Amino acid sequence: MDEHGDAVFRALADPTRRLLLDRLFRQDGQSITQLECELPMSRFGVAKHLRVLDEANLLITRKSGREKLHYLNPVPIRQIHDRWINKYTESRVSALTDLKAELEASP
Repeated sequence: MDEHGDAVFRALADPTRRLLLDRLFRQDGQSITQLECELPMSRFGVAKHLRVLDEANLLITRKSGREKLHYLNPVPIRQIHDRWINKYTESRVSALTDLKAELEASP
């Protein structure tokens, strides 16, 4: 696996970082203040997690006045899916769709 894929897996391995990504999925474009309000950790702790997500290219940040807004970048997650999940499930899914078609065609 390449270095970037390793960074994505490391970033996704932590439950707090997954929670942050879930929150951005539900509402994109949040500031660190918005993201930290429901977490039992300091602003510094949240910033460290955001830095790891950013280094894995899972975030896109934009300045809006004095605030930095964080947006989810789903592309690396999709690349992990295509590389590690899709290739292992494709034959099974094809077999199931073929079976479904066969059963539906039966009288």
